[in-house]
Amino acid sequence: MNQSNTQQQNASGSISASTANTRLSGPGLLLTRAVWLALVLPSVALFIAGLPVYYAQLQRACIGPVECNIAGALTARGLQALLALGVSASGYATFCTIFWVIIAVIWCGIGFLLFWRRSDDWLALLAAFFLVMFVTTFQGLPISALALAYPALNLPTPLMSAIGQVSIGAFFLLFPSGRLVPRWMAVFLLLLILQTVSSLFPLTSPFNANTWPGWLTGPLDVVSYTAIIFSQVYRYRRVSTPLQRQQTKWVVFGIITVAAGFIVLGLLFVVFFPEVNQPDSPYSLLQNVYPLLTLLLPLSIGIAVLRYRLYDIDILINRTLVYGTLTASLALVYFGLVIGLESLVRLFTGQVSQTPVVVVASTLAIAALFQPLRRRIQIIIDRRFYRRKYDAARTLAAFSATLRNEVDLHQLCEHLVAVVQETMQPAHVSLWLCSPQKRQVQEEEPPLSRGGEGG
Repeated sequence: MNQSNTQQQNASGSISASTANTRLSGPGLLLTRAVWLALVLPSVALFIAGLPVYYAQLQRACIGPVECNIAGALTARGLQALLALGVSASGYATFCTIFWVIIAVIWCGIGFLLFWRRSDDWLALLAAFFLVMFVTTFQGLPISALALAYPALNLPTPLMSAIGQVSIGAFFLLFPSGRLVPRWMAVFLLLLILQTVSSLFPLTSPFNANTWPGWLTGPLDVVSYTAIIFSQVYRYRRVSTPLQRQQTKWVVFGIITVAAGFIVLGLLFVVFFPEVNQPDSPYSLLQNVYPLLTLLLPLSIGIAVLRYRLYDIDILINRTLVYGTLTASLALVYFGLVIGLESLVRLFTGQVSQTPVVVVASTLAIAALFQPLRRRIQIIIDRRFYRRKYDAARTLAAFSATLRNEVDLHQLCEHLVAVVQETMQPAHVSLWLCSPQKRQVQEEEPPLSRGGEGG
């Protein structure tokens, strides 16, 4: 059996092993599909039914914290600021409604794609369920506007939202094998369920988690998030198969990218564009970049669950590390140059305002640094995180040049051992060379006799 066939069998074996614990069949499969549809379709229907109500709500000024909690809702002052910019209330409402429809279509589309392709896998169904329920029952979106217009929905909509929140935590605790690892993670899953159920109590009830003090809910949230992170790290290092590790990489990549984007955008808005965070500012529309950024999460989960081009994540992570580090480094260099050159100009000329020469010189310096800095960062990241790739591209080329020029066998052996030690970092390195005399004896030995020949 050749090596390619062996690799294919190993890959298929790992896939079948990773799905054995989550596969559904028979009556259980039909029942799970029916329950999934019975919960998901009403939430989608309520989201669609709430779109006209949401559109109408955005055209009038919100009054009170409940109405102003609707996504995009503006007070009378905010609507007047829009009119001053030449944007009508109906145009603003149309934009927000279409925007959230597009966001919901992407989330729900990936969820229904998982249901269509992997509905015989209960973990894939759980992922599809939370993707659809998260966006359709999210507080502040059309379903919340519908509940304001029709008070009879005040009970079912929070219940559906609570089910969606529990499914999110359950998915991240169970992914990718479908088991709680370690087993005592069941305690945190139970804690998540209890905390979510408590939000269904009236706001006047002491059992409602939304009324608890911050010193209590804050640590509970930190413990829950820490448990999920610990579970994924422990599973990745101790339990997961190579295929499951690739799946985990995709999901973690999506989460980290979204979280990093939120942090960077939050700092940019606070430092450079504080108007964005003002409740009555028309520039608050820029906050819609946050929902766009979250689209990376359903995309990464969809790729991980469908196992589509799993191994491309290594290239994607490499490029993200390189260009993310490059962008941050160039930004620091640019601001440092601008501040430093302005100080020098102020010192020698006495000018306080920013001169075009400073901006042009800083820009030219960034352009000159781009390629050398990118190559240097690429080498550092490859050597630190992708040693095998670094070895193949760099070390073998240098060693090939040494082979052409080196004539001392002892020096060549030492160089070979050093290359292996540097690139692979094994526990022990040894080199065995066959002597010319032994090779000559082996070549002079007669071939083995065949049947029918004299011996």
